[in-house]
Amino acid sequence: MSRKRQLLQRHRRNKRVALLIALVGLLLAGVLVAWWLTPLLAVLLWAAHEAWFADHLFYSPKEDYQYRFPAGSQTAALRVEAGRLVPQAPLSLVGDETLIVEVQLKSNLLGRFLDPAVLLSGDRQVFERGVSGKRYLNLTGSAQALAAGELSLRGRYCRVVGDLTLWVFRQPDYARQRVMVIAPHADDAELAAFGLYGQADESWIVTLTAGEIEAEHYQQMGMPKADAARNKGRLRAWDSIAVPRWAGVPEAHCVQLGYFCLQLPAMRATPDQPQASREAEMDDTRLFRQFNAFALPGDVDGAPTWVNLIADLRALLLKARPEVIVLPTPVLDPHPDHIYAHAAVVEALEGLEWQPTTLLGYANHLHDNDRWPMGDSGAGVALPPQLDTDQVLEPCCRVLSLRTQQDKAMALGMMHDLQPRPPFKRRVRRLLQRVLAGRGPSPYGENEFFRKAVRRHELLWVLKQD
Repeated sequence: MSRKRQLLQRHRRNKRVALLIALVGLLLAGVLVAWWLTPLLAVLLWAAHEAWFADHLFYSPKEDYQYRFPAGSQTAALRVEAGRLVPQAPLSLVGDETLIVEVQLKSNLLGRFLDPAVLLSGDRQVFERGVSGKRYLNLTGSAQALAAGELSLRGRYCRVVGDLTLWVFRQPDYARQRVMVIAPHADDAELAAFGLYGQADESWIVTLTAGEIEAEHYQQMGMPKADAARNKGRLRAWDSIAVPRWAGVPEAHCVQLGYFCLQLPAMRATPDQPQASREAEMDDTRLFRQFNAFALPGDVDGAPTWVNLIADLRALLLKARPEVIVLPTPVLDPHPDHIYAHAAVVEALEGLEWQPTTLLGYANHLHDNDRWPMGDSGAGVALPPQLDTDQVLEPCCRVLSLRTQQDKAMALGMMHDLQPRPPFKRRVRRLLQRVLAGRGPSPYGENEFFRKAVRRHELLWVLKQD
């Protein structure tokens, strides 16, 4: 069982216990005080739960984030003086460095009900309600103001306490190299790296699965379950080829491999055995490959096997010869298809005559916090929760202009999977959070990924650097 699933089961178990205790209390209030008190308190408790306690946060906000950065990384001491971040010693920054500041945050009483934030010049980075511990601000793009001591900093519903440490990470401009983005599903490339692949001199987008399952939206149109899944897969296959054109990626550089959603783990377990779609009643990938510009090894028989997947990836790597590969990192992202997409690329590279110089990782999902990145569309992206020091992690961040953010939002809006309205319960929850907890909607769309992904920063992780 995955760690994500274990955390979710523990969260649900604890919630059931809390609900049982609340139910007993409500019944006692109705018996001992007045019958009408039970339904009134039930409504109030439900509204409070939806507004303040419905986030999937699988750790205490009082825990310290525990990052271990590469040995030899440059650090510098900072202090807050008259509401500004001031370096203790002169800083020499070019302007394109990834800049991370380690801080200690302490929320106030309001910060238990409204999202605490650190307000920077032109930015606001949000943290967990009730935060009390070590966190990491992202100052990438603010090098000039920081070096000059002109970067303002103040807490909202929280305060910054103790010493501040700046971490400086210098990396080459990966947009000046050949980039290949590995997307387990259509929209993963856009969520994680639209800015990078749209600005790169040469980009390739390789999507591994059709993402055909969970097609209830199409069943509501009157389609049988299997037909709905096939149509959803065809639409997402089209999206994976067509949407990157919005960023200038040639159609011939966009490839859909057509394997089936959530079947990559089973394919890896029995590499030569086909793994049919869970919902589309099909065991041939070629329907979802029809928009590709050239043939691949898996087109011969269309068998959804791990052997074919590795052969397809090897052929693509030799054809594109990417210098930079952007792919999910299982260190942070628990989605099964993302974990095995990473494993497939690593296996395909073994012994291959072409090797990239850099692997960059991304996380579109987290083990511990389903709301990360917290805060609003357009804001910066602070580092995600990391609660152990087993892994050495090096952040790599790009700054997106407002125009690029808007283009990214339009690209996500073209993705069919992000177009249906959220369920009614989720819309009610967001309304209550807007009214009671001060959380605003994204101007770009209702799907949560518009808030999460359309940001000032695109945060990646250096997994390999030659």
